[in-house]
Amino acid sequence: MTTGNRKGESEITRIIDVRLEGLTLRVADVWRSIEFYCNKLGFAVEINKAPRFAMMRVGGPTGGTIGLLVHDSCDPLGSKSTTPRQRAGIHVELTTDHLDALYEQLKAQGVEFFEPPHEEPWERSMRVHDPDGYTIEFAEGRRGHRGVT
Repeated sequence: MTTGNRKGESEITRIIDVRLEGLTLRVADVWRSIEFYCNKLGFAVEINKAPRFAMMRVGGPTGGTIGLLVHDSCDPLGSKSTTPRQRAGIHVELTTDHLDALYEQLKAQGVEFFEPPHEEPWERSMRVHDPDGYTIEFAEGRRGHRGVT
C-alpha cells in the first residue's frame, strides 16, 4: 500500500527526538498505591493530590514518572471494568544495573515477587504486581540488550 504523502528518508531523519516522560495507571486507592510505590519501591512522591491523583518520580530528578489516577466510578466502561488479568498484562518496565542487589533490597522492604531474578533470552529480569495487579518489571541493563548498558 502506498500513500501520496510519504516522506522521504531525509525528511524522516529530521524529526525531533521524543522521550517517554511517564505513564499513568488507573488505581482503586491512590493512598494504597503511594504506600507501595514510595515506601516499598522507594520512588519519590512528586505530586500528591490524593485521594484523586499522585505522581511518583522514578530514577531521580531526570527520571520519568508514574501517575496514579483513581478509578472513575461514574464511567461504567472505564478503568474499573478491566479484569485482573488485563491489569497484570500491563507492564511497567524499569531497568537497573544491579538487579540482584535491588531484589534483596526490595525483599527486605516487604516486596513480594511472583518472579524472582531470572534469565530470559533477551534480558535478566524480575517481576512483582502492584496493589492493583499491574506488573512492575525490573530488568538489568538496557532493556532487551542482555545487561549491556
